[in-house]
Amino acid sequence: MLRALAALATPRVNLAPFVRALATLSANPPLARARPSRSTDDYFAAVHLISNVVRTDHYLERTLNRLRLPPLSPDLVYRVLRACASAPTPSRRFFSWARSRPSYRPTTLEFEALLQSHARARLWSSMWSIADQMRSLGLPFSPSLFSSIILSYADHGLADLAVDVFNRTRHFNCPQTTAVYNALLTALCNVRNFHGAYALIRRMARKQVAPDRDTFSILVRAWCSAGKLREAQEFLEEMSQRGFSPPVRGRDLLVDGLINAGYLESAKEMVVKMTKEGFLPDVATFNSLVEALTKSEEVDFCIDLLHDASRLGLCPDISTYKVLIPAVSKAGRIEEAFRLLYGSMEDGHKPFPSLYAPIVKELCRAGRFGDAVSFFSDMKVRGHPPNRPVYTMLVKMCVRGGRFVEAANFLVEMTEMGLMPRSQSFDMVVDGLKHCGKLDLARRMEQLEVSLRGN
Repeated sequence: MLRALAALATPRVNLAPFVRALATLSANPPLARARPSRSTDDYFAAVHLISNVVRTDHYLERTLNRLRLPPLSPDLVYRVLRACASAPTPSRRFFSWARSRPSYRPTTLEFEALLQSHARARLWSSMWSIADQMRSLGLPFSPSLFSSIILSYADHGLADLAVDVFNRTRHFNCPQTTAVYNALLTALCNVRNFHGAYALIRRMARKQVAPDRDTFSILVRAWCSAGKLREAQEFLEEMSQRGFSPPVRGRDLLVDGLINAGYLESAKEMVVKMTKEGFLPDVATFNSLVEALTKSEEVDFCIDLLHDASRLGLCPDISTYKVLIPAVSKAGRIEEAFRLLYGSMEDGHKPFPSLYAPIVKELCRAGRFGDAVSFFSDMKVRGHPPNRPVYTMLVKMCVRGGRFVEAANFLVEMTEMGLMPRSQSFDMVVDGLKHCGKLDLARRMEQLEVSLRGN
């Protein structure tokens, strides 16, 4: 009689799928992946070891001499310098030690990594000493290297020193490309030296260096951040009269400058005026405006603006959907989020987890677990495979909704896909199953966690 009462108190659950899953796990661990070769493991272990020595050991040269290291190669030295970029002085000592090894011959890549780390740390004299060593070896200097050095001066408001670096490029046989000019233009605009910026633009014209979108954007953003929209418009008109029309329309540059300066209302008014006049903004400018507006929680305006622009022929790209779908879902506009998602699929985009996960989460919040599971199953077929954060979110939402068996199903599904669930997810599911009386299933989930973690 007691057995009969126990059977009535604890409803039976079909555990066959979980038993099969556990048997499969014990026979073929889901997390087993093809491991790299032993030589590859040893190589990256050496990189990790050397990086730790460089960062932490005061007598790093003595310690490195005592270690049994593989022959130094340019790739190994470069990886160590990248890993130790936050410690420029020890990095320079390591590089000097590496150059004393007979098996190592430095290349441009290692010198550039070392120069950039010194520039970020404002170790200017050491940086130029390294540059002289690089020049003595006959190694070429790339325009991107000088651009990064000029930008490092610009970040610290040292426009005069940035000009000096720009003038030094000819001594290092480095061409003054558009990227180098743009870096110096940034340095001048950061200190509001618009007269010098105009002089640099005229120099570009004399040297026949063609400006690109960044050239115009830097100046327009500087004018807009200074609250001088009229001057920005006059600058664009003057450049057009000189024959240097920007690669995009001037209005797009103005909108982009207003967004960057934080004048969202002015940017909104300009874009609305453009659409009413039948003009379309550039899709990159449109995406920048939508992203700024969604951060201000103006989702309804973004949806209406997208409808108006689409009627005029705007073709949203994947970046448009990445911004709008999460924002629309979070605002509770689930049907609109569905419309945007399926619109992106009609445009040929395969949904990423970051696109469909917000919709699944909002369906769960609304209590529509059946719709959420059905939609998730559809996305597993038609979209990119779900990742660990998506499954973790699903487990959490099911537990919050009291659907502990569904949460257990998702945990097992994760393991079958080779994804390791978090220990907190197991704890939530097991506690919930025990609370609702499904003790056998809870015990099997505990066994699953133990088998995965190898304890």
